[in-house]
Amino acid sequence: MIDSLLLSATRIATFEHQWPLTTATGFFFERDERLFLVTSRHVLVDRPSGHLPNRIEIEFHTSETDLTRATRFSMLLYRDARSTWRQGTDNGGEIDLALIELDRAELPEATVLHAFTPAHLLRSLGDVEVGSSVLIVGFPLGFHDTVHHLPVVRQSVIASAFGVRFQGKGYFLTDARTHRGTSGAPVVMRDHDAAAAPGTLPWKLLGVHSAKLDMAGRDVAQDESLGLNCTWYADMLMTLSER
Repeated sequence: MIDSLLLSATRIATFEHQWPLTTATGFFFERDERLFLVTSRHVLVDRPSGHLPNRIEIEFHTSETDLTRATRFSMLLYRDARSTWRQGTDNGGEIDLALIELDRAELPEATVLHAFTPAHLLRSLGDVEVGSSVLIVGFPLGFHDTVHHLPVVRQSVIASAFGVRFQGKGYFLTDARTHRGTSGAPVVMRDHDAAAAPGTLPWKLLGVHSAKLDMAGRDVAQDESLGLNCTWYADMLMTLSER
């Protein structure tokens, strides 16, 4: 039996028409029978760096018993000159999160996936302490099990006061070794109270990995990178997924 967590994430490839640009991570979120792809907003548009894809491709497994069977699914990022994703802001400014609603009727037949739901979000911030162990599920540098189309998992810990907006932004910090391509990955903690029945996700969704956090004044010749990362709080998914 494959861990359901590994079927919650998907590899994202961005394109400008037929030209490949970057790879990243996304995962699935379901609310009121509606299905969303979640990722970092900068995966879909990042004007300062000139990253302006107009479509993406994601992978779906098409067999529950043969993980080598998968198919790619292409999605346009603009329709009638309007973006197809949802993004938001809060008191701290723009949030590096994006949701794209998926039309189930357009998905490949026999699609196999596991989606987080509002039930996977935290009900009490006291459930998470600084230093708590968490996992980041993604595709660093695009690396993954290319035979079975599965992501890899990195071990991490909570590195700032959970529930406190770090420097006034809607994210907390993790201490982990991450790479390009991990943007948009779910950051999760094992839910020991959840039933471990087949087809369930016994995990709590804490946030969405965004990017490394570095110091502007760091001497790159003498000082190593801090190794800290920004993770946007997952409760924002409830706001972005409203009808």
